[in-house]
Amino acid sequence: MRVLGIIPARGGSKGVQRKNIRLLCGKPLLAYTSDSAMGATRLSHTILSTEDLEIAEVGRSLGLDVPFMRPAELATDSAASFPVVVHAITELEKQGESYDAVCLLQPTNPLRRAADIDNCIELLESSSADSVVSVLPVPHEYNPKWVYWQSELGEMTLSTGESSPTTRRQDLPPAFHRDGSVYVTRRSVIDDFGDLYGRRVRGYEMPRQYSVNIDTADDWALAEQLVKEQAADKSTLNAYGHAK
Repeated sequence: MRVLGIIPARGGSKGVQRKNIRLLCGKPLLAYTSDSAMGATRLSHTILSTEDLEIAEVGRSLGLDVPFMRPAELATDSAASFPVVVHAITELEKQGESYDAVCLLQPTNPLRRAADIDNCIELLESSSADSVVSVLPVPHEYNPKWVYWQSELGEMTLSTGESSPTTRRQDLPPAFHRDGSVYVTRRSVIDDFGDLYGRRVRGYEMPRQYSVNIDTADDWALAEQLVKEQAADKSTLNAYGHAK
């Protein structure tokens, strides 16, 4: 299976200014995703999609291919990921490149490992799924069988549409939410369904210590903390041959 890795990194950012090339523990944020993508054995080709010349230059210095510049209209605050993926595929197909699947890797999720990327691709290839997305468990108190919608009149209705909630926590079905680290989609799904999911979606559960999505200054601080903790763990492992 030939898989195209796409790293989307635009110049604008409201929560954390210029975050895609801001230094996180001494490295541009983009470098973390670049490292994991280049370490993944199942990606056939990885490109950087950006409209920003400085980000493009940083990407090239990290070893990323920047085969085109993204149109400005696909780099606004309201621009969605799907048109960015379609643009990238279209541009590469014009150059004679074709792929069986696309893997979207957002720089704002810097802690995902190469193994997580490879595992998602292998899950897609070994299953009949249209797509595979990385997920995290939903805490039981936010399970859909316990979550209510409130109408304009203040009336509460279970999000599942059921008349009453599940009584015991032990009876709640497992629930998950997207963590944003990895999206892998079959090429045909993009044409057939016009999205990155299709109808048969499989979830790859991310280890929680490798999952953070940077959108705010608090998220950035959490990412710094996790990077430092992981660096300390590796240092201890190298020094003593076992984790502390």
